[in-house]
Amino acid sequence: MARSGTGTLGRALKVTALLLIIALAVTLWLFRGYLTPFIPHPARAGVEGLSVPPGFDIEVYAADVPGARSLALGPGGTVFVGSRGEGRVYALTDADGDHRAEGVITLAEGLRMPNGVAVKDGDLYVAEVSRVLRFRDMESSLDSPPAPQVVTAGYPEDAHHGWKFIAFGPDGMLYVPVGAPCNVCEPDPERYAVITRLDVAKGSHEVFARGVRNTVGFDWHPETGALWFTDNGRDWMGPDAPPDELNRAQDPGRHFGFPYCHGAAIPDPEFNQGRDCTGFTPPQLALGAHVAALGMRFYTGNQFPERFRGGIFIAEHGSWNRKVPVGYRVMFVAIKDGEPASYEVFAEGWLKDNLASGRPVDLLVLTDGSLLVSDDKAGRIYRISYGG
Repeated sequence: MARSGTGTLGRALKVTALLLIIALAVTLWLFRGYLTPFIPHPARAGVEGLSVPPGFDIEVYAADVPGARSLALGPGGTVFVGSRGEGRVYALTDADGDHRAEGVITLAEGLRMPNGVAVKDGDLYVAEVSRVLRFRDMESSLDSPPAPQVVTAGYPEDAHHGWKFIAFGPDGMLYVPVGAPCNVCEPDPERYAVITRLDVAKGSHEVFARGVRNTVGFDWHPETGALWFTDNGRDWMGPDAPPDELNRAQDPGRHFGFPYCHGAAIPDPEFNQGRDCTGFTPPQLALGAHVAALGMRFYTGNQFPERFRGGIFIAEHGSWNRKVPVGYRVMFVAIKDGEPASYEVFAEGWLKDNLASGRPVDLLVLTDGSLLVSDDKAGRIYRISYGG
């Protein structure tokens, strides 16, 4: 009898174990969506859901860069990254050439919105709200960064639109914008809503362009040398107006309309006061309203197909107060005979079901012709390459 009872008990235990395994499997299947973030997966580097045109690949270049904003390339291949709320400046290196940064080096911290970074003659320049700093020979001192020198402290202290994108122009001057200290207002035209150019040897600057509400990205045409820049339109004129802008300043002294006119010919309801909008330089291209067009770069590489060469890539950070969000993508503008000929989606997927997983900020063409994209929401840098 004992032997028979033991056999019955054994069979019962086996059946119970089998039922428990089935129940566990069913539970895991039912709740797989909640468990996914905790399950190791080769695609969890941050590219899931992002799409690029056929023949292109997008992968994570650096995965732990909190608040990653503006990008600049050092002569030795170091990628410098600014931030905003984090107050840090980073360096990324790819010594083994596998197209992925080995690590993230924090070069400076405790700065005030150090969004802008630029490199000239081996020195790293960083733009805070009111100051421009210089770190001498930074690329050879990544492990022990030097103390910064103050190039100038002569910019306004206003935090509203106070973060800056900076870049050196063909004339050797450092171009530094100052956004409007408001959504829309009529500020001092010599201090706000301007793009300045700074002589880094003397520490003095002059106004290059006026009527620019808030540009956080610009580049120079590789053939003509003209300055092209994005500009963010004002808020609270409705969900579809005014447009963000892609502008061109082929010479100094131009006025681009803010705060009196927006886009090509949209009078401001508060500040126009009868002004003729044709008296200002119109945009080369009206972009989407409220898409927050930030970084823009001419594609100067040879890796991408011919149709992309000489065109412009634009990072759209995404709307912040629109009921139906827009932007959150990388756009491409083809240039034909010196004029914009298209405005098309190049990379997307950061916005899904009106929820954003990331926000593109800036772009950078690497020496191999691939394209980096910074994302300050996810704290990542992506690399887009073409394999044919």
